[in-house]
Amino acid sequence: MRPEVLTRLLTVGCLLLCGLPAHAGQGAVASPDRYGAEVAAHVLKAGGNAVDAAVATAFALAVTYPEAGNIGGGGFMTIYQDGKPYFLDYRETAPKAASRDMYLDADGKVVPHMSLVGARAAGVAGTVMGLWQAHQRFGKLKWRQLVEPAIRYAERGFTVADRQFQYRGEAVQLFAGKTNFAQYFGKMKAGETFRQPELAATLKRIARYGAADFYQGQTAQLLVAQMKRDHGLISAEDLKDYRARWRDPIRIDWRGNVIYTAPPPSSGGVALAQLLGIKENRAADFAGVTLNSPRYIHLLAEIEKRVFADRADYLGDPDFVDAPAAALVDPGYLKRRAAEINPRAISATPDIQPGLEPHQTTHFSVVDRWGNAVANTYTLNFDFGSGVVVKGAGFLLNDEMDDFSAKPGVANAFGVVGKDANAIAPGKRMLSSMTPTIVTRDGKVTLVIGTPGGSRIFTSIFQVLNNLYDFDMPLQLAVAAQRVHHQLLPKDTIYYDEYAPLTGPVADQLRSLGYTLQDQGWRMGDIQAVRVDGAVTETASDPRGRGMGIVVGD
Repeated sequence: MRPEVLTRLLTVGCLLLCGLPAHAGQGAVASPDRYGAEVAAHVLKAGGNAVDAAVATAFALAVTYPEAGNIGGGGFMTIYQDGKPYFLDYRETAPKAASRDMYLDADGKVVPHMSLVGARAAGVAGTVMGLWQAHQRFGKLKWRQLVEPAIRYAERGFTVADRQFQYRGEAVQLFAGKTNFAQYFGKMKAGETFRQPELAATLKRIARYGAADFYQGQTAQLLVAQMKRDHGLISAEDLKDYRARWRDPIRIDWRGNVIYTAPPPSSGGVALAQLLGIKENRAADFAGVTLNSPRYIHLLAEIEKRVFADRADYLGDPDFVDAPAAALVDPGYLKRRAAEINPRAISATPDIQPGLEPHQTTHFSVVDRWGNAVANTYTLNFDFGSGVVVKGAGFLLNDEMDDFSAKPGVANAFGVVGKDANAIAPGKRMLSSMTPTIVTRDGKVTLVIGTPGGSRIFTSIFQVLNNLYDFDMPLQLAVAAQRVHHQLLPKDTIYYDEYAPLTGPVADQLRSLGYTLQDQGWRMGDIQAVRVDGAVTETASDPRGRGMGIVVGD
């Protein structure tokens, strides 16, 4: 790592609230903005548990972080409650009127932006149902109490952040003449108060009637009316029939820790298990290797390309396809995949086959005083989703349909390819990379972590875990350190971001190996982490974003 980057990281770590430790047994939150953090801290102080705080934070971010926080999207929640792990899948689903080739033209080619912009890009939203079911099962405080802070921010307003304004400007250009985005968000300005009265009214209905309003009440009617105006596909029947799913989390036994993370329809948990497992099998190659040196980055790329080859062929909605998650993380399989790695040269991309035989999401992490935890990642997909705002209800709809394989072998907006397992089908959940993760040791939570970033999500979490457990870095520096990404295709390409660019002798040596290095044009993730280490609880919010961590005292 370059000296100036390390100095920058140390300065950030000293300045941010998120670096401040406190005694264990207290609650803590790491959120992508200060509003979400403050709401969670208030709920924890009021006697709420981790799920209560997560629900309140999610609704608050739907107001103050509209580029990703949402009620018109979906996500995943990993929960550790009373010593037991749970996983809630509230991913969006394809409308009943969706079809396999809906984004192809008459020549069988993918129509640009059709799966990203406008009403036909939206899947059936799951966020409100997911938050409702999590609260019904585990919440302590009243539902209305948890929605109230979001109502307040929508009515009274919040202060627009600089980078938030930048994202809005880019979205206005993308959606111009195609959606009603500018009518609702065109006047957002950095440093000024932004109010959302229609959204406030929607949140009041949700506070009073629960999920029933969103899926069968007045809000549902407004959403369906928007679909009819914009020739979208979501129907009243789609909303009425939507269900969140409780699933068994992926369990990873790793170095005396037990990690609980996301199962299909997320690829994240399987991928994280593969990354960790293959790396353990190649431990001798990593011995004495410096963090983010050319050899280190090459070894990561060799591991990652095999994980993405498996992802493309095998993973999809388990309610529709037989996703072989257990086989993909089997120790024998990972040992065989590890044996394929070339530690000194690039493996030829055409030779990397699936191994079995025939921009914007957001995350927050919460722990409570009782040792319960929530890792929640939810999304609209790209910044501000499809750009469609439900008139009269004031919330944005997702563009998650782009996470399906519009055509087998054709890359989506994140450059990731998929095949039949992730083809579009009515009612099907699109494959995700979201990886909300909880690490435990001896039955107690030690780390809660997650990030946005599309296909970069699980590779980012993997690298932070390496930073913590291999290099013993302090939490804030582990989160802030340089990250890179390789995903098989484009061929031999390693991505980096402008926050910690890949330059100098390290870059030169990687190019000499045959790699192409590319600034991906946006910051690589926004890690939000809470760690409990013996008598100390601490949080870390990625300096790539505008988040905040708060440790809650008695």
